[in-house]
Amino acid sequence: MTTTPNQAQGAPAAVPGSSIIGSQGRVLAQLLGLQYSERLPEPAPPRNPTRGDFDRIAGSWGRQFLTVPIGGDDSVVVVATADPLNVEAIEQLRICYERPIQVVVSSPEEVTKAINSIRTSLMSDRSSDLSSSSKDDPDDLTNQLKIDVTDSDDDDAPIIRYVNAIIFKASSERASDVHVESFEDKLKVRFRVDGVLYDVATEGKAFQAAIISRIKVMAGLNIAEKRLPQDGRIGLKIAGKEVDIRVSTVPTQFGERIVMRLLDKTGAVLDLDQLGVEPTNLRNLKRLLDKPNGIILVTGPTGSGKTTTLYACLTHINKPDLNILTVEDPIEYQLDGVGQMQVNSKIDFTFASGLRAILRQDPDVVMVGEIRDTETAEIAIQASLTGHLVLSTLHTNDSAGAVSRLIDMGVEPFLVSSSLLAVVAQRLVRRLCKHCRVPYEISDPELRELSLNPATVPTRQAFRAGRGDCPHCQGSGYSGRLGIHEILIIDDEVRSHILQRMDSNTIKNSAIKRGFATLRADGGLKVLSGVTTVEEVLLASHDDVA
Repeated sequence: MTTTPNQAQGAPAAVPGSSIIGSQGRVLAQLLGLQYSERLPEPAPPRNPTRGDFDRIAGSWGRQFLTVPIGGDDSVVVVATADPLNVEAIEQLRICYERPIQVVVSSPEEVTKAINSIRTSLMSDRSSDLSSSSKDDPDDLTNQLKIDVTDSDDDDAPIIRYVNAIIFKASSERASDVHVESFEDKLKVRFRVDGVLYDVATEGKAFQAAIISRIKVMAGLNIAEKRLPQDGRIGLKIAGKEVDIRVSTVPTQFGERIVMRLLDKTGAVLDLDQLGVEPTNLRNLKRLLDKPNGIILVTGPTGSGKTTTLYACLTHINKPDLNILTVEDPIEYQLDGVGQMQVNSKIDFTFASGLRAILRQDPDVVMVGEIRDTETAEIAIQASLTGHLVLSTLHTNDSAGAVSRLIDMGVEPFLVSSSLLAVVAQRLVRRLCKHCRVPYEISDPELRELSLNPATVPTRQAFRAGRGDCPHCQGSGYSGRLGIHEILIIDDEVRSHILQRMDSNTIKNSAIKRGFATLRADGGLKVLSGVTTVEEVLLASHDDVA
Protein backbone atom coordinates (compact mmCIF):
# COMPACT_ATOMS: atom_id res chain seq x y z
CA MET A 1 0.00 0.00 0.00
CA THR A 2 1.52 3.31 -1.07
CA THR A 3 1.72 6.25 1.30
CA THR A 4 1.35 9.87 0.22
CA PRO A 5 3.03 12.68 2.18
CA ASN A 6 -0.25 13.42 3.92
CA GLN A 7 -0.41 9.82 5.09
CA ALA A 8 3.16 9.43 6.38
CA GLN A 9 3.25 8.19 9.93
CA GLY A 10 5.63 8.86 12.77
CA ALA A 11 6.84 12.26 11.57
CA PRO A 12 7.54 14.90 14.22
CA ALA A 13 5.06 17.70 14.67
CA ALA A 14 5.54 20.95 12.82
CA VAL A 15 7.28 23.69 14.77
CA PRO A 16 4.89 26.50 15.82
CA GLY A 17 5.37 29.73 13.94
CA SER A 18 6.41 27.95 10.76
CA SER A 19 4.84 30.70 8.63
CA ILE A 20 7.69 33.07 9.43
CA ILE A 21 9.04 33.18 5.86
CA GLY A 22 9.34 35.77 3.12
CA SER A 23 11.88 38.51 3.75
CA GLN A 24 13.27 36.64 6.77
CA GLY A 25 14.08 33.54 4.71
CA ARG A 26 17.75 34.39 4.23
CA VAL A 27 18.31 35.06 7.93
CA LEU A 28 16.40 31.91 8.86
CA ALA A 29 18.50 29.79 6.49
CA GLN A 30 21.70 31.23 7.98
CA LEU A 31 20.55 30.47 11.53
CA LEU A 32 19.71 26.88 10.58
CA GLY A 33 22.94 26.39 8.62
CA LEU A 34 21.07 25.86 5.34
CA GLN A 35 21.75 27.12 1.82
CA TYR A 36 19.62 30.07 0.63
CA SER A 37 18.95 30.48 -3.09
CA GLU A 38 17.70 33.79 -4.47
CA ARG A 39 16.71 32.08 -7.72
CA LEU A 40 16.06 28.36 -7.97
CA PRO A 41 17.45 26.41 -10.94
CA GLU A 42 15.11 24.71 -13.41
CA PRO A 43 13.69 21.81 -11.35
CA ALA A 44 14.50 18.24 -12.38
CA PRO A 45 13.14 16.21 -9.45
CA PRO A 46 13.15 12.42 -9.06
CA ARG A 47 9.69 11.22 -10.05
CA ASN A 48 9.82 7.78 -8.47
CA PRO A 49 9.29 8.11 -4.71
CA THR A 50 9.29 4.70 -3.05
CA ARG A 51 6.11 5.61 -1.25
CA GLY A 52 3.89 8.45 -2.37
CA ASP A 53 2.07 10.01 -5.27
CA PHE A 54 4.42 12.36 -7.12
CA ASP A 55 1.48 14.31 -8.61
CA ARG A 56 0.40 15.28 -5.11
CA ILE A 57 3.94 15.96 -3.90
CA ALA A 58 4.46 18.38 -6.81
CA GLY A 59 0.89 19.66 -6.68
CA SER A 60 -1.61 20.39 -3.93
CA TRP A 61 0.64 19.07 -1.14
CA GLY A 62 3.63 21.06 -2.36
CA ARG A 63 1.60 24.27 -2.66
CA GLN A 64 0.14 23.77 0.82
CA PHE A 65 3.53 23.41 2.52
CA LEU A 66 5.60 25.45 0.01
CA THR A 67 8.00 22.51 -0.20
CA VAL A 68 8.93 20.55 -3.32
CA PRO A 69 11.74 18.30 -4.58
CA ILE A 70 13.74 20.01 -7.32
CA GLY A 71 16.62 17.60 -7.97
CA GLY A 72 18.64 14.67 -6.74
CA ASP A 73 19.76 11.16 -7.57
CA ASP A 74 19.70 7.69 -6.03
CA SER A 75 21.61 8.86 -2.96
CA VAL A 76 19.99 12.20 -2.06
CA VAL A 77 16.94 14.34 -2.89
CA VAL A 78 17.30 18.14 -3.13
CA VAL A 79 14.23 19.86 -1.67
CA ALA A 80 13.37 23.55 -2.00
CA THR A 81 11.25 25.10 0.74
CA ALA A 82 10.04 28.50 1.80
CA ASP A 83 9.39 27.15 5.29
CA PRO A 84 12.44 25.37 6.71
CA LEU A 85 10.85 25.28 10.16
CA ASN A 86 8.19 22.86 8.92
CA VAL A 87 10.11 19.75 9.92
CA GLU A 88 7.09 17.52 9.33
CA ALA A 89 6.84 18.32 5.62
CA ILE A 90 10.54 17.65 5.04
CA GLU A 91 10.37 14.42 7.05
CA GLN A 92 7.40 13.25 4.99
CA LEU A 93 9.44 13.64 1.81
CA ARG A 94 12.31 11.66 3.36
CA ILE A 95 9.86 8.86 4.18
CA CYS A 96 8.40 8.91 0.66
CA TYR A 97 11.77 8.81 -1.09
CA GLU A 98 13.59 6.74 1.60
CA ARG A 99 16.66 8.84 0.91
CA PRO A 100 18.46 11.67 2.74
CA ILE A 101 17.10 15.16 2.08
CA GLN A 102 19.23 18.19 1.18
CA VAL A 103 17.27 21.36 1.97
CA VAL A 104 17.55 24.62 0.01
CA VAL A 105 15.66 27.68 1.29
CA SER A 106 14.12 30.18 -1.12
CA SER A 107 11.25 32.68 -1.34
CA PRO A 108 7.60 31.53 -1.56
CA GLU A 109 7.43 32.97 -5.09
CA GLU A 110 10.41 30.91 -6.27
CA VAL A 111 9.09 27.71 -4.70
CA THR A 112 5.66 28.28 -6.28
CA LYS A 113 7.33 28.93 -9.64
CA ALA A 114 9.22 25.64 -9.31
CA ILE A 115 5.99 23.78 -8.50
CA ASN A 116 4.27 25.32 -11.52
CA SER A 117 7.22 24.38 -13.75
CA ILE A 118 7.08 20.76 -12.57
CA ARG A 119 3.31 20.63 -13.09
CA THR A 120 3.69 22.01 -16.62
CA SER A 121 6.29 19.33 -17.39
CA LEU A 122 4.04 16.61 -15.98
CA MET A 123 1.06 17.80 -17.99
CA SER A 124 3.16 18.00 -21.16
CA ASP A 125 4.35 14.42 -20.65
CA ARG A 126 0.79 13.25 -20.26
CA SER A 127 -0.30 15.20 -23.32
CA SER A 128 2.44 13.57 -25.39
CA ASP A 129 1.31 10.20 -24.07
CA LEU A 130 -2.15 11.00 -25.40
CA SER A 131 -0.78 11.96 -28.81
CA SER A 132 1.36 8.85 -29.11
CA SER A 133 -1.50 6.56 -28.09
CA SER A 134 -3.20 7.24 -31.41
CA LYS A 135 -0.37 5.40 -33.16
CA ASP A 136 -0.92 2.27 -31.11
CA ASP A 137 -3.60 -0.40 -31.34
CA PRO A 138 -6.85 1.12 -32.73
CA ASP A 139 -8.85 -0.91 -30.22
CA ASP A 140 -6.95 0.76 -27.36
CA LEU A 141 -7.79 4.15 -28.83
CA THR A 142 -11.48 3.24 -28.99
CA ASN A 143 -11.42 2.16 -25.36
CA GLN A 144 -9.79 5.46 -24.34
CA LEU A 145 -12.42 7.51 -26.10
CA LYS A 146 -15.20 5.59 -24.35
CA ILE A 147 -14.06 6.89 -20.95
CA ASP A 148 -16.77 8.89 -19.21
CA VAL A 149 -15.46 12.46 -19.56
CA THR A 150 -17.87 13.69 -16.90
CA ASP A 151 -15.82 11.88 -14.26
CA SER A 152 -13.40 14.72 -13.44
CA ASP A 153 -11.87 12.75 -10.55
CA ASP A 154 -10.47 10.13 -12.92
CA ASP A 155 -6.96 11.52 -13.41
CA ASP A 156 -6.04 8.51 -15.54
CA ALA A 157 -8.46 9.45 -18.34
CA PRO A 158 -6.19 10.64 -21.18
CA ILE A 159 -8.74 13.10 -22.58
CA ILE A 160 -9.21 14.66 -19.12
CA ARG A 161 -5.43 14.83 -18.67
CA TYR A 162 -5.04 16.44 -22.08
CA VAL A 163 -7.63 19.18 -21.47
CA ASN A 164 -6.22 19.81 -17.99
CA ALA A 165 -2.75 20.08 -19.53
CA ILE A 166 -3.91 22.65 -22.08
CA ILE A 167 -5.64 24.82 -19.47
CA PHE A 168 -2.74 24.59 -17.03
CA LYS A 169 -0.19 25.43 -19.72
CA ALA A 170 -2.30 28.39 -20.88
CA SER A 171 -2.51 29.76 -17.34
CA SER A 172 1.22 29.33 -16.68
CA GLU A 173 2.13 31.06 -19.97
CA ARG A 174 -0.17 34.07 -19.33
CA ALA A 175 -2.45 33.21 -22.26
CA SER A 176 -5.63 35.27 -22.45
CA ASP A 177 -7.39 32.92 -24.87
CA VAL A 178 -7.20 29.27 -25.88
CA HIS A 179 -8.39 28.38 -29.40
CA VAL A 180 -9.40 24.80 -30.18
CA GLU A 181 -9.90 24.71 -33.95
CA SER A 182 -11.31 21.89 -36.09
CA PHE A 183 -9.90 21.31 -39.57
CA GLU A 184 -10.44 18.63 -42.21
CA ASP A 185 -7.70 16.28 -41.00
CA LYS A 186 -6.58 17.64 -37.61
CA LEU A 187 -7.40 19.56 -34.44
CA LYS A 188 -5.23 22.56 -33.69
CA VAL A 189 -4.71 24.28 -30.31
CA ARG A 190 -3.48 27.88 -30.22
CA PHE A 191 -2.80 30.36 -27.39
CA ARG A 192 -3.12 34.13 -27.50
CA VAL A 193 -0.34 35.64 -25.40
CA ASP A 194 0.08 39.43 -25.22
CA GLY A 195 -2.40 39.75 -28.07
CA VAL A 196 -0.57 37.41 -30.47
CA LEU A 197 -1.75 33.92 -31.47
CA TYR A 198 0.70 31.05 -31.76
CA ASP A 199 0.42 27.28 -32.29
CA VAL A 200 0.70 25.03 -29.26
CA ALA A 201 -0.37 21.57 -30.39
CA THR A 202 -1.80 19.66 -33.34
CA GLU A 203 -3.79 16.50 -32.66
CA GLY A 204 -5.28 13.80 -34.87
CA LYS A 205 -8.86 14.09 -36.04
CA ALA A 206 -9.74 10.96 -34.00
CA PHE A 207 -9.49 12.97 -30.76
CA GLN A 208 -11.60 15.93 -31.87
CA ALA A 209 -14.99 14.75 -30.59
CA ALA A 210 -13.67 13.65 -27.21
CA ILE A 211 -11.67 16.82 -26.53
CA ILE A 212 -14.51 19.13 -27.53
CA SER A 213 -17.02 17.10 -25.50
CA ARG A 214 -14.79 17.29 -22.43
CA ILE A 215 -14.56 21.07 -22.64
CA LYS A 216 -18.33 21.37 -23.17
CA VAL A 217 -19.02 19.16 -20.15
CA MET A 218 -16.72 21.32 -18.00
CA ALA A 219 -18.57 24.44 -19.19
CA GLY A 220 -22.02 22.95 -18.58
CA LEU A 221 -22.95 22.97 -22.28
CA ASN A 222 -25.10 20.53 -24.24
CA ILE A 223 -22.70 18.03 -25.80
CA ALA A 224 -25.43 16.69 -28.11
CA GLU A 225 -26.05 20.10 -29.71
CA LYS A 226 -23.44 20.62 -32.41
CA ARG A 227 -25.35 22.79 -34.86
CA LEU A 228 -25.81 25.95 -32.77
CA PRO A 229 -23.35 28.30 -31.01
CA GLN A 230 -23.21 27.92 -27.23
CA ASP A 231 -21.71 29.94 -24.37
CA GLY A 232 -20.69 28.68 -20.94
CA ARG A 233 -18.26 29.19 -18.06
CA ILE A 234 -15.72 27.11 -16.17
CA GLY A 235 -14.52 27.96 -12.67
CA LEU A 236 -11.16 26.43 -11.72
CA LYS A 237 -8.39 26.77 -9.18
CA ILE A 238 -5.00 26.55 -10.86
CA ALA A 239 -1.87 26.61 -8.68
CA GLY A 240 -3.87 28.23 -5.90
CA LYS A 241 -5.37 30.92 -8.19
CA GLU A 242 -9.07 31.27 -8.92
CA VAL A 243 -9.45 31.27 -12.71
CA ASP A 244 -12.71 31.99 -14.50
CA ILE A 245 -12.95 30.68 -18.07
CA ARG A 246 -15.55 31.89 -20.57
CA VAL A 247 -16.25 29.26 -23.21
CA SER A 248 -17.71 29.94 -26.64
CA THR A 249 -18.47 27.28 -29.27
CA VAL A 250 -19.46 27.75 -32.92
CA PRO A 251 -20.20 25.12 -35.59
CA THR A 252 -17.87 25.09 -38.60
CA GLN A 253 -17.54 23.00 -41.73
CA PHE A 254 -15.26 20.43 -40.08
CA GLY A 255 -16.73 20.42 -36.56
CA GLU A 256 -17.10 22.75 -33.64
CA ARG A 257 -14.55 25.43 -32.82
CA ILE A 258 -14.04 26.49 -29.21
CA VAL A 259 -12.50 29.62 -27.71
CA MET A 260 -11.79 29.75 -23.98
CA ARG A 261 -11.03 33.16 -22.44
CA LEU A 262 -9.07 32.95 -19.20
CA LEU A 263 -9.57 35.49 -16.45
CA ASP A 264 -7.54 35.39 -13.24
CA LYS A 265 -10.12 36.32 -10.62
CA THR A 266 -7.43 36.76 -7.96
CA GLY A 267 -5.58 39.32 -10.06
CA ALA A 268 -5.42 42.73 -8.44
CA VAL A 269 -7.32 45.57 -10.09
CA LEU A 270 -4.84 48.14 -11.36
CA ASP A 271 -4.70 51.68 -10.02
CA LEU A 272 -4.94 54.57 -12.45
CA ASP A 273 -1.25 55.25 -11.84
CA GLN A 274 -0.40 51.74 -13.11
CA LEU A 275 -2.18 52.02 -16.48
CA GLY A 276 0.69 53.84 -18.18
CA VAL A 277 -1.29 57.05 -18.74
CA GLU A 278 0.99 60.04 -19.39
CA PRO A 279 1.14 62.54 -16.47
CA THR A 280 -0.86 65.32 -18.17
CA ASN A 281 -3.62 62.96 -19.28
CA LEU A 282 -3.61 61.33 -15.84
CA ARG A 283 -4.13 64.64 -14.05
CA ASN A 284 -6.99 65.54 -16.41
CA LEU A 285 -8.65 62.16 -15.96
CA LYS A 286 -8.46 62.30 -12.15
CA ARG A 287 -9.91 65.82 -12.21
CA LEU A 288 -12.84 64.68 -14.34
CA LEU A 289 -13.51 61.67 -12.10
CA ASP A 290 -14.01 64.04 -9.17
CA LYS A 291 -16.94 65.73 -10.89
CA PRO A 292 -20.40 64.93 -9.47
CA ASN A 293 -22.13 64.33 -12.80
CA GLY A 294 -21.52 63.77 -16.50
CA ILE A 295 -20.40 60.91 -18.75
CA ILE A 296 -16.88 59.59 -19.27
CA LEU A 297 -16.56 57.10 -22.13
CA VAL A 298 -13.73 54.65 -22.82
CA THR A 299 -13.47 53.52 -26.45
CA GLY A 300 -11.46 50.99 -28.38
CA PRO A 301 -11.78 47.61 -30.08
CA THR A 302 -12.45 44.34 -28.27
CA GLY A 303 -9.51 43.35 -26.08
CA SER A 304 -8.03 46.84 -25.79
CA GLY A 305 -8.30 47.01 -22.00
CA LYS A 306 -11.40 49.21 -21.73
CA THR A 307 -12.87 47.29 -18.79
CA THR A 308 -9.56 47.38 -16.92
CA THR A 309 -9.51 51.17 -17.29
CA LEU A 310 -13.08 51.45 -16.01
CA TYR A 311 -12.27 49.31 -12.98
CA ALA A 312 -9.21 51.47 -12.27
CA CYS A 313 -11.43 54.58 -12.43
CA LEU A 314 -13.91 53.03 -10.00
CA THR A 315 -11.10 52.03 -7.64
CA HIS A 316 -9.83 55.63 -7.70
CA ILE A 317 -13.19 57.14 -6.68
CA ASN A 318 -14.38 54.28 -4.44
CA LYS A 319 -15.05 55.92 -1.06
CA PRO A 320 -17.41 55.04 1.80
CA ASP A 321 -19.52 58.16 1.20
CA LEU A 322 -20.33 57.20 -2.42
CA ASN A 323 -22.91 54.68 -3.62
CA ILE A 324 -21.33 53.03 -6.69
CA LEU A 325 -23.37 50.58 -8.78
CA THR A 326 -22.47 48.75 -11.98
CA VAL A 327 -24.21 46.64 -14.62
CA GLU A 328 -21.75 44.44 -16.53
CA ASP A 329 -21.47 41.53 -18.96
CA PRO A 330 -19.77 39.69 -17.36
CA ILE A 331 -18.50 40.78 -13.94
CA GLU A 332 -14.76 40.34 -14.44
CA TYR A 333 -13.47 41.46 -11.03
CA GLN A 334 -15.13 41.82 -7.64
CA LEU A 335 -14.73 45.34 -6.26
CA ASP A 336 -15.07 45.77 -2.51
CA GLY A 337 -17.78 48.29 -1.64
CA VAL A 338 -19.28 48.38 -5.15
CA GLY A 339 -22.69 46.89 -6.04
CA GLN A 340 -22.23 44.87 -9.24
CA MET A 341 -24.96 43.33 -11.41
CA GLN A 342 -24.59 41.02 -14.40
CA VAL A 343 -26.86 41.19 -17.42
CA ASN A 344 -28.82 38.09 -18.38
CA SER A 345 -30.38 38.12 -21.83
CA LYS A 346 -32.29 34.89 -21.12
CA ILE A 347 -34.54 36.74 -18.66
CA ASP A 348 -34.45 40.02 -20.60
CA PHE A 349 -32.16 41.69 -18.05
CA THR A 350 -30.23 43.99 -20.40
CA PHE A 351 -27.94 46.98 -19.92
CA ALA A 352 -30.93 49.27 -20.43
CA SER A 353 -33.19 47.51 -17.90
CA GLY A 354 -30.31 47.17 -15.43
CA LEU A 355 -29.51 50.87 -15.76
CA ARG A 356 -33.14 51.78 -15.11
CA ALA A 357 -33.10 49.65 -11.96
CA ILE A 358 -29.84 51.20 -10.78
CA LEU A 359 -31.25 54.71 -11.01
CA ARG A 360 -33.89 53.74 -8.42
CA GLN A 361 -31.12 52.70 -6.00
CA ASP A 362 -29.95 56.26 -5.18
CA PRO A 363 -26.52 55.92 -6.86
CA ASP A 364 -23.77 58.54 -6.97
CA VAL A 365 -21.66 56.76 -9.60
CA VAL A 366 -22.93 54.36 -12.27
CA MET A 367 -20.86 52.12 -14.53
CA VAL A 368 -22.48 50.59 -17.61
CA GLY A 369 -20.39 47.84 -19.18
CA GLU A 370 -21.16 48.94 -22.73
CA ILE A 371 -23.48 51.30 -24.59
CA ARG A 372 -24.80 49.02 -27.32
CA ASP A 373 -28.04 50.66 -28.38
CA THR A 374 -29.95 53.93 -28.45
CA GLU A 375 -32.05 53.05 -25.40
CA THR A 376 -29.00 52.50 -23.19
CA ALA A 377 -27.34 55.67 -24.51
CA GLU A 378 -30.39 57.81 -23.79
CA ILE A 379 -30.84 56.44 -20.27
CA ALA A 380 -27.13 56.97 -19.53
CA ILE A 381 -27.31 60.57 -20.72
CA GLN A 382 -30.45 61.27 -18.72
CA ALA A 383 -28.73 59.78 -15.66
CA SER A 384 -25.75 62.11 -16.12
CA LEU A 385 -28.05 65.12 -16.47
CA THR A 386 -29.85 64.28 -13.23
CA GLY A 387 -26.78 64.35 -11.00
CA HIS A 388 -24.94 61.06 -11.59
CA LEU A 389 -21.40 60.36 -12.78
CA VAL A 390 -21.68 57.71 -15.51
CA LEU A 391 -18.80 55.59 -16.81
CA SER A 392 -19.18 53.36 -19.85
CA THR A 393 -17.53 51.96 -22.99
CA LEU A 394 -18.23 52.37 -26.68
CA HIS A 395 -16.77 50.63 -29.74
CA THR A 396 -15.17 53.34 -31.89
CA ASN A 397 -11.72 53.74 -33.44
CA ASP A 398 -10.78 56.96 -31.68
CA SER A 399 -12.04 59.42 -29.09
CA ALA A 400 -13.64 61.89 -31.53
CA GLY A 401 -15.48 59.03 -33.22
CA ALA A 402 -17.47 58.42 -30.01
CA VAL A 403 -19.25 61.76 -30.49
CA SER A 404 -20.34 60.89 -34.03
CA ARG A 405 -21.37 57.41 -32.91
CA LEU A 406 -23.71 58.73 -30.21
CA ILE A 407 -25.33 61.14 -32.67
CA ASP A 408 -25.68 58.36 -35.26
CA MET A 409 -27.43 56.26 -32.60
CA GLY A 410 -30.12 58.93 -32.42
CA VAL A 411 -29.01 60.98 -29.41
CA GLU A 412 -29.60 64.69 -29.92
CA PRO A 413 -26.36 66.75 -30.27
CA PHE A 414 -27.39 69.17 -27.51
CA LEU A 415 -27.72 66.22 -25.09
CA VAL A 416 -24.29 64.88 -26.09
CA SER A 417 -22.60 68.27 -25.70
CA SER A 418 -24.17 68.97 -22.31
CA SER A 419 -23.58 65.55 -20.74
CA LEU A 420 -20.24 64.30 -22.12
CA LEU A 421 -17.16 65.16 -20.02
CA ALA A 422 -14.43 63.28 -21.88
CA VAL A 423 -13.70 60.33 -24.15
CA VAL A 424 -10.69 58.09 -23.51
CA ALA A 425 -9.50 56.05 -26.50
CA GLN A 426 -6.95 53.32 -25.93
CA ARG A 427 -5.05 50.41 -27.42
CA LEU A 428 -2.73 47.79 -25.96
CA VAL A 429 0.85 47.41 -27.15
CA ARG A 430 3.32 44.72 -26.15
CA ARG A 431 5.87 45.67 -23.51
CA LEU A 432 9.53 45.07 -24.35
CA CYS A 433 11.30 42.36 -22.36
CA LYS A 434 13.78 44.18 -20.13
CA HIS A 435 16.19 41.26 -20.20
CA CYS A 436 16.80 41.03 -23.95
CA ARG A 437 15.79 44.37 -25.51
CA VAL A 438 18.37 45.89 -27.85
CA PRO A 439 19.17 49.66 -27.87
CA TYR A 440 19.41 51.62 -31.12
CA GLU A 441 19.16 55.22 -32.34
CA ILE A 442 15.69 56.09 -33.65
CA SER A 443 15.60 57.85 -37.03
CA ASP A 444 13.83 61.04 -38.08
CA PRO A 445 11.37 59.21 -40.40
CA GLU A 446 10.40 56.91 -37.53
CA LEU A 447 9.81 59.90 -35.25
CA ARG A 448 7.59 61.55 -37.87
CA GLU A 449 5.63 58.30 -38.26
CA LEU A 450 5.01 58.48 -34.52
CA SER A 451 3.62 62.04 -34.92
CA LEU A 452 6.67 63.46 -33.11
CA ASN A 453 8.72 66.45 -34.27
CA PRO A 454 12.40 65.37 -34.50
CA ALA A 455 13.52 68.88 -33.56
CA THR A 456 11.79 68.68 -30.18
CA VAL A 457 12.93 65.15 -29.20
CA PRO A 458 15.69 65.40 -26.55
CA THR A 459 17.01 61.83 -26.92
CA ARG A 460 17.26 59.49 -29.87
CA GLN A 461 17.75 56.25 -27.93
CA ALA A 462 15.03 53.66 -28.32
CA PHE A 463 14.90 49.86 -28.10
CA ARG A 464 14.11 46.96 -30.40
CA ALA A 465 12.80 43.56 -29.42
CA GLY A 466 15.50 41.02 -28.69
CA ARG A 467 15.19 37.62 -30.31
CA GLY A 468 16.55 34.22 -29.42
CA ASP A 469 16.32 31.98 -26.40
CA CYS A 470 15.52 34.52 -23.67
CA PRO A 471 13.81 32.48 -20.89
CA HIS A 472 11.94 35.51 -19.57
CA CYS A 473 9.86 36.08 -22.72
CA GLN A 474 10.08 32.66 -24.45
CA GLY A 475 12.18 34.28 -27.16
CA SER A 476 9.45 36.67 -28.32
CA GLY A 477 11.20 39.84 -27.20
CA TYR A 478 8.07 41.00 -25.37
CA SER A 479 6.61 40.35 -21.93
CA GLY A 480 3.25 41.80 -20.93
CA ARG A 481 1.31 44.72 -22.37
CA LEU A 482 0.58 48.34 -21.56
CA GLY A 483 -1.88 50.92 -22.83
CA ILE A 484 -1.49 53.90 -25.12
CA HIS A 485 -4.19 56.53 -24.65
CA GLU A 486 -5.73 59.70 -25.98
CA ILE A 487 -8.14 61.77 -23.92
CA LEU A 488 -10.51 64.16 -25.66
CA ILE A 489 -11.83 66.64 -23.10
CA ILE A 490 -15.18 68.13 -24.10
CA ASP A 491 -14.44 71.85 -23.77
CA ASP A 492 -16.39 74.79 -25.19
CA GLU A 493 -14.73 74.46 -28.60
CA VAL A 494 -15.65 70.78 -28.91
CA ARG A 495 -19.21 71.46 -27.67
CA SER A 496 -19.59 74.04 -30.42
CA HIS A 497 -18.49 71.50 -33.04
CA ILE A 498 -20.91 68.90 -31.64
CA LEU A 499 -23.86 71.28 -31.82
CA GLN A 500 -22.95 72.02 -35.43
CA ARG A 501 -22.85 68.25 -36.16
CA MET A 502 -19.28 68.44 -37.43
CA ASP A 503 -17.58 65.17 -38.34
CA SER A 504 -15.07 63.42 -36.08
CA ASN A 505 -12.02 64.43 -38.14
CA THR A 506 -12.89 68.11 -37.79
CA ILE A 507 -13.33 67.72 -34.04
CA LYS A 508 -10.03 65.83 -33.73
CA ASN A 509 -7.97 68.23 -35.87
CA SER A 510 -9.35 71.17 -33.93
CA ALA A 511 -8.34 69.52 -30.64
CA ILE A 512 -4.82 68.75 -31.95
CA LYS A 513 -4.25 72.46 -32.61
CA ARG A 514 -4.98 73.04 -28.91
CA GLY A 515 -2.52 70.43 -27.63
CA PHE A 516 -4.49 67.19 -27.91
CA ALA A 517 -2.12 64.17 -28.05
CA THR A 518 -3.26 61.36 -30.35
CA LEU A 519 -2.87 57.64 -29.72
CA ARG A 520 0.16 57.52 -32.00
CA ALA A 521 1.84 60.48 -30.31
CA ASP A 522 1.25 58.94 -26.89
CA GLY A 523 2.74 55.69 -28.17
CA GLY A 524 5.74 57.63 -29.47
CA LEU A 525 6.48 58.89 -25.97
CA LYS A 526 6.41 55.30 -24.71
CA VAL A 527 8.84 54.28 -27.46
CA LEU A 528 11.25 56.99 -26.33
CA SER A 529 10.88 55.84 -22.73
CA GLY A 530 12.02 52.35 -23.79
CA VAL A 531 8.93 50.33 -22.91
CA THR A 532 7.69 49.40 -26.40
CA THR A 533 8.70 49.55 -30.06
CA VAL A 534 7.88 51.67 -33.10
CA GLU A 535 6.35 48.62 -34.81
CA GLU A 536 3.97 47.94 -31.92
CA VAL A 537 2.73 51.54 -31.79
CA LEU A 538 2.22 51.80 -35.57
CA LEU A 539 0.34 48.51 -35.59
CA ALA A 540 -1.92 49.53 -32.70
CA SER A 541 -2.64 53.00 -34.10
CA HIS A 542 -2.90 52.15 -37.81
CA ASP A 543 -6.27 53.88 -38.00
CA ASP A 544 -4.99 57.07 -36.37
CA VAL A 545 -5.41 59.82 -38.96
CA ALA A 546 -3.08 62.24 -37.21
